[in-house]
Amino acid sequence: MARIATIARRSFLIGSAAIAGGVAFGFYKLNQAPANPLDAGTGQAALNPFIFIDGNGVTIITPRAEMGQGVQTTLAALAAEELDIAWQDVRVLHGPPAAAYYNAAMVGGMLPFKEYQMTGWQHMLAGQLDKAGKFLSLQVTGGSTSMRDGFDRLREAGASARETLKQAASDQLGIAAASLRTEDGQVIAPDGTALPYGALAEAAARIDPPRVALRDPSQWRYLGHSMPRLDQVPKVTGTAQFGIDTRMDGMKFATLRQNPARAGMLRYDASAAETMPGVEKIVPLDTGIAVIASNTWLAFRAAEAIEIEWEGPAYPPDQDAIWSAIEASLDQAPNSTLRDDGDADELPEGATLVEAEYRMPFLAHATMEPMNATALFSGDALLIRCGNQAPVMVRDKCAEATGLDPEQVTVETLIMGGGFGRRGEVDYAVLAARVAQAMPGTPIQLTWSREEDMTQDFYRPAAIGRFRGAVRDGRPVLLDGRIAGPSVNASAMPRWVGMEPSGPDKIHVEGAYDQPYAIENYRITGHLTDLSVPLGYWRSVGASVTSFLHETFIDELAVAAGRDPLDMRLELMRNEHAPSAACLDRVAEMAGWTGQTPEGIGRGVAFSFSFGTPVAEIVEVEQTEMGIRIARAWVACDVGLALDPAIVRAQMMSGLIYGLSAAVMGEITFAEGAAEQQNFYDYDALRMHNTPVIDVAVLENKPHLSGAGEPGTPPSMPALGNALFDLTGRRARELPLNKSFDFLL
Repeated sequence: MARIATIARRSFLIGSAAIAGGVAFGFYKLNQAPANPLDAGTGQAALNPFIFIDGNGVTIITPRAEMGQGVQTTLAALAAEELDIAWQDVRVLHGPPAAAYYNAAMVGGMLPFKEYQMTGWQHMLAGQLDKAGKFLSLQVTGGSTSMRDGFDRLREAGASARETLKQAASDQLGIAAASLRTEDGQVIAPDGTALPYGALAEAAARIDPPRVALRDPSQWRYLGHSMPRLDQVPKVTGTAQFGIDTRMDGMKFATLRQNPARAGMLRYDASAAETMPGVEKIVPLDTGIAVIASNTWLAFRAAEAIEIEWEGPAYPPDQDAIWSAIEASLDQAPNSTLRDDGDADELPEGATLVEAEYRMPFLAHATMEPMNATALFSGDALLIRCGNQAPVMVRDKCAEATGLDPEQVTVETLIMGGGFGRRGEVDYAVLAARVAQAMPGTPIQLTWSREEDMTQDFYRPAAIGRFRGAVRDGRPVLLDGRIAGPSVNASAMPRWVGMEPSGPDKIHVEGAYDQPYAIENYRITGHLTDLSVPLGYWRSVGASVTSFLHETFIDELAVAAGRDPLDMRLELMRNEHAPSAACLDRVAEMAGWTGQTPEGIGRGVAFSFSFGTPVAEIVEVEQTEMGIRIARAWVACDVGLALDPAIVRAQMMSGLIYGLSAAVMGEITFAEGAAEQQNFYDYDALRMHNTPVIDVAVLENKPHLSGAGEPGTPPSMPALGNALFDLTGRRARELPLNKSFDFLL
């Protein structure tokens, strides 16, 4: 495993040795570039953060973390496309915590625009705001932003490196750089002389990298094609290194128990645990205790043996009280009215009124790899190894917790066994650092039990949606949606950036206010519930809530209007946003949609525009003797430019399955302040036998590149609910659906 460690201030190792005689290339120009995080020692060169070249070849330093979404494969392809290295020679390493790796495509998404309607000027404004990410050191993998962030920067890094190497070769051979070409990691002269990149590294390090025009897409060999994933072989062979795989000499193993009601600890009695053979130490924490032992299973058993008296929760202790608080916020003034077209107060003359109320539960992230981190505290330095989505935050928060300066903390970011936003939090790393501080000089791997992982999550918010609409002459003429629930931004932003959010909460209503439907009287208001249940960003964030509310109501309007639900959506959308309508057209073609289904079969359609990507989905369900089976699903999306079509398709499938799992059986409820669901036996997911056959079409009609990691999730839930209505005639207005329908599970 390539490992990162300190060799100089903010520098790191590759393998077990520094990049001797190497060179780091890269190029970006964003007003003022952040400092290069790599310090070169003797025989080293570090021109920029993204590409290393040494005698062993090229290592591409990627700014985004791999959690199964294939991001490091495509980021590597962006650089390799310009650098002219053979695919089999590509090596990838996640960059260290540094402002240079800030996400340049995240902050602009906070602007309250309907993205499908954004003008060129608005895109430019968002791009300028994105630059604020460097001042926040916003090195974050999330928001379906990795490709938009890396599209120019990684290609520019590769192109700049290529031309610098050619200049170095030109100087060595005494011929014009223009006469040289590059291929498979070599600079080649007209007479066939080939100089490997590694042989040119030190000379290239003395050359100022030039500005270079990027290649035309017609010349691409890797981009736009489905490439072999760089993480595929390691994962299949079991050699991929996840955080939980970390092993170090002399390591001890720990776990913890924290207050399930998310408050403090009054007192504890560890006498029974302390006498268990192999238990090394009990570490008191503000919110509970940790146990250090000779193995993880023993640590689990010892933690269970400790008697603890907990403080009560700061939020309503049971689920009914929580629902009452959310419902009460509907009577308060809205926090936002981000869409207010026409006059939504008045019922249009001659129109038929339609009203519905929907409920969405809290959800856990439930990553397959539970939270874990390995920490080594040595008094004046700290090493943290873990999968994470935010290395700078991990570094800074761990430094704060242990009384160190950030420069004294080294963070090695490993592959994640699932993230979904949960590993954008840093609590598991901070707790590992604090536990390791209690045993200086000893590596400590802190692993959470599944029960701890579930009860200490930062949950997807619950919500209530009250929708009022009207139809006349076969089409909607009014849609007035009110969405109430606690704010994920209000909960998460103080943890992430130390600031309370202000102004209209866009995330609370995204997926509802920003949909490309031409309805003349169209209003969406957001009502925030003051509730201190810990919340976090969950795959597709606000749209994971609002899409079910909005798209189920669109279906109800279609029924009231006597219309085919797909045809009515197309009519409302075709002149509003052509690429979105094209997705609906394509998914209808793929599924052979006729609006008619035979006995025992139901079909539902839904659409969502999220993270810049329109996605249309059709789900087919079948009544069987063993329950309702989710049989087929069709997905059509438009990412503008499919840099790796196979990865885009895989992400759409993944997002769909994640959403269907939540729709069928996902729910977190509270009793005495604690989450009641503890493990996969009561918080399950779809398995191979009940996952539908999925067909995905990837379109490229939009003018702007957009993300693929999250947009497949939001429409899956209403598409399934609408299919169940087609099958049974019963409308699903509350999730999870297994409360109302019997599924093949």
